[in-house]
Amino acid sequence: MSDMETFVDRPRGGIGESISRPDGEPKVRGAFAYGSDLWADGALWARTVRSPHAHARILSVDIGPALAIPGVHAVLVSDDVPGERLYGLEFPDQPVLADDVVRYVGEPVVVVAGDHPETARRAADAVRVTYEPLEAITDMEQATAPGAPELHPWGNVLRHIHIEHGDPGADADVWVEGYYETGMQDQAALGPEAGLAVPADDGGVDLYVTTQWLHADRRQIAPCLGLPEELVRVHLAGVGGAFGSREDLHLHIHACMLARHTGRPVKMVYDRAESFLGHVHRHPARIWLRHGAARDGRLVVVRARLLIDGGAYASSSTAVIANASTFAAGPYAVPNAAIDGTAVSTNNPPCGAMRGFGAPQVCFGHEAQMDRLADALGIDPIELRLRNVLRPGSVMPTGQVLRSSAPVEELVRRCAAIPEPPPRSAAPDVLELPGGAGNVAGPDTLRRGVGFAIGYKNFAYSEGFDDSAEARVTLSAGPEGPLAEIRTAAVEVGQGLLTVLTQIARTELGVGEVRFAPHDTTRIGSAGSSSASRQTMMAGGAVHAACVAVRGELLARARAALGLPAGADVEVVDGRILLEGVPLGDIATLLEPPVSATEVYRHRQVEGFDELGQGDVHVAFAFAAERAVVEVDEELGLVRVLQIAAVQDVGHALNPAGVTGQIEGGTAQGVGFALMEELVLEGGAIRNGSFTDYLIPTILDMPAMVSEVIEDPEPGVAYGAKGVGEPSTIVAPAAVAAAVRAATGRRLNRIPIRPDDIVGLREPLPWREPPEVPDVVFQTPLPAIWLAERPGAEPAQPHRLGE
Repeated sequence: MSDMETFVDRPRGGIGESISRPDGEPKVRGAFAYGSDLWADGALWARTVRSPHAHARILSVDIGPALAIPGVHAVLVSDDVPGERLYGLEFPDQPVLADDVVRYVGEPVVVVAGDHPETARRAADAVRVTYEPLEAITDMEQATAPGAPELHPWGNVLRHIHIEHGDPGADADVWVEGYYETGMQDQAALGPEAGLAVPADDGGVDLYVTTQWLHADRRQIAPCLGLPEELVRVHLAGVGGAFGSREDLHLHIHACMLARHTGRPVKMVYDRAESFLGHVHRHPARIWLRHGAARDGRLVVVRARLLIDGGAYASSSTAVIANASTFAAGPYAVPNAAIDGTAVSTNNPPCGAMRGFGAPQVCFGHEAQMDRLADALGIDPIELRLRNVLRPGSVMPTGQVLRSSAPVEELVRRCAAIPEPPPRSAAPDVLELPGGAGNVAGPDTLRRGVGFAIGYKNFAYSEGFDDSAEARVTLSAGPEGPLAEIRTAAVEVGQGLLTVLTQIARTELGVGEVRFAPHDTTRIGSAGSSSASRQTMMAGGAVHAACVAVRGELLARARAALGLPAGADVEVVDGRILLEGVPLGDIATLLEPPVSATEVYRHRQVEGFDELGQGDVHVAFAFAAERAVVEVDEELGLVRVLQIAAVQDVGHALNPAGVTGQIEGGTAQGVGFALMEELVLEGGAIRNGSFTDYLIPTILDMPAMVSEVIEDPEPGVAYGAKGVGEPSTIVAPAAVAAAVRAATGRRLNRIPIRPDDIVGLREPLPWREPPEVPDVVFQTPLPAIWLAERPGAEPAQPHRLGE
């Protein structure tokens, strides 16, 4: 730092610093308004009547007893839907309210509104629906079997992906094959689904709701209400977690229908049991893999067959299966591959976006295969990975050349070099043992195991989708100095987006105070969804571009005011104008009128698959490596994760503390997926839909973590930053499962791993031949409602690959 710079009080909290979250203090103090805190004078309360059957025909609906209850203001059925009766994230296939058939346990059939929550509950209980049960498909392979009942007009296959690269028939010196299954995981966000719909004098409606994508919500809601989009105004309510579960509509249309029908505000809040019914889940998967390698360990060919259960309605299953298929071979250079992935419909609850978007399932499989291959070849598992990792210039199974930064070899070496925890002391704290406070395990019965996994994930949308984000930045004179206001529809779901956008504004504008305008669909264009690890690049890119434009105008005003030539070295730091480092005045004199700029950011154009699954389909990639150390009580089947060492490729850590939080939070969900989190279905019905029975890791379940990052900036992205939310969730389950295998010597090819698997009461799933590949490639059977973000563009691809 020069002497001239030492006296300049540069604003703190810019790019590269660990700063406090703008929303952190009100959340900690209990002052933050979540969706469930919404209120309006005269508001009614709403409730949903849901199907108790996985598959049934509706014979009759008697709403008379509900209407007879004092205080009930509306009881609506499918005939009361004022517009289109179907909606959907990718294409409209899901009924607003079931009409003739219900396809899963929990499908909405009737909605009611009353003047008190208890009134609405009693009204819902009073509705009488008569059903004729139909044969239910609750197994994903059953859905592809000849003669299976067809759940939709186009059948049961949502999409089939075929990827053929090099010579799939190539021979190899050593072969390993494996069959793997993953369960249905829930996002388990602490905040339930909630919203408040307020009817407007212009015939429209204002909806305040927990969501991940305001503009996509509006695109689906408006046709069902029979309204133009401009009369449906969607506003962001405080979101208490999402992880993909808020990307689909939940109560949106129901609340709006009731508000317009009654002429009064209507509030809907799901309780925990209804939340499990009211949002999508992670797809269960079945995975068949064959890996062939040369004797020196070089991969020669990978053959994969993937099957995922999309449940009753499509949601984003068509994109998830494409995503899973592209990552099925792992972050390895594979010259030859044949990958077939199929998403099917069943009468199970709908599945859709969840952190990792298909990649955690296949990572569990491909990393188990790499360990088996290492054992077959007699090569150290770390060394085997190092011989095969992707590098810049590598060609992936889709034929895409890796142009992204890709420090995979460094990730592997750095993670492997992190010291493991030392052996236990003779008398450890009981809370540190498997079983914890249950005090059921002793040090003498424990076996330690170490497992390693690497994986990767695209960030931003893929497969030709015209992805964009819009933002407006305004710099004005505030009461205490220059004030930057950011207006964006990008949603903060807890990931720290507002923090990063604040840092960008401070860095680019040289001012300390940054505020956010309300997030809605009325005053700014779409920023896309807070998913796909995309908002740092997309919303951050838009805010960065707008800030650069504002700064350019501000400096032009400064030069004009000072009579300086256009090329004069003027900058702004902490609200002051500097000429070659010397302060010349306050910028407040230049902010009348305020300086404002609106910018739209787009990433590089990508393309869809060709008939062999080849194409430049992804924008860029982020990689991660994790090593898990576990202790296992083989007599009781209990597992304790002692340590996870994590190294992640982040491009550039814009907020180091936030990056670490994302790595550790994502790892926690991965530990849950590996050891405890699974929705248990019986006849299509969720049997553990509560936080008593659906187990998620607590602070006592989390291991010590050592988190490190590698900063290899991504070309063409503001500050070189990559999305960081998903890679740790992708690799953690595979690493933990590998560690438990190492401790027990058991094959363990299904997650979550249960005590029965460890003690031998449940044998590993045997290899069997995969079901026949359907001779069909999914095409949208109904008019696509997803339009490209660019005004006037052709309809976007119906398959949005890569969240």
